[in-house]
Amino acid sequence: MLSSIYVRIRTYYTLNLLVWLTRYLLAFAFIPSGMKKVLGQRFTSIGTDNPIGYFFEALFRTGMYWNFLGWGQLIAAVLMMTQLFANLGNLIFFFIITNIFFITVSMHFTGTWLIALLMLFASTCLLLWDANRLQYIVSKKGFLEISKDVKLPEASRIWQISGMLLFVESVSYTLIDNVIKTNHLQLFFVFFIAIILTVVVTIILEYRNRKLQ
Repeated sequence: MLSSIYVRIRTYYTLNLLVWLTRYLLAFAFIPSGMKKVLGQRFTSIGTDNPIGYFFEALFRTGMYWNFLGWGQLIAAVLMMTQLFANLGNLIFFFIITNIFFITVSMHFTGTWLIALLMLFASTCLLLWDANRLQYIVSKKGFLEISKDVKLPEASRIWQISGMLLFVESVSYTLIDNVIKTNHLQLFFVFFIAIILTVVVTIILEYRNRKLQ
């Protein structure tokens, strides 16, 4: 019963598209904050007289640990954007966003906890989506019995290449924005349009290839 429901959901093509796009979206959320940490920059301008500002300043002053947090976010992001290694990327993402969620709740972040909760929910859904691969972590025999004749859709090479382009575009934007002193808004719109075009072209190519099959 459970296996048949799972297969029915996993083979629904529109849901697969939504999952592939969700991986991109979650990855995007980690790149700006991850880059700031990797580059050794402060995450917030809130003063140390505020508990939240004091907390982030303490993390910032750890130096190596601050960089480590950033690299963790970037690694999770790039793995998810590859689509090919999205399972591993989402596992890393899940533990990081869980940590962030509890920090926002514990320190009474205004509104941020809700965003973190939605991201945690999305990551959890992605874990359930890949239950056929992750089931052996909790059970030696697995709890899903999927016939070898059933082929679950996976992201094609188009999505993998697109993910790499999106990651490069996002990192490039952060680096350039960090260097220039003016025209930040114009730069944002240029890269925003580039990202939208990349995603749109990917979807068009995906549908075209699907029709040819």
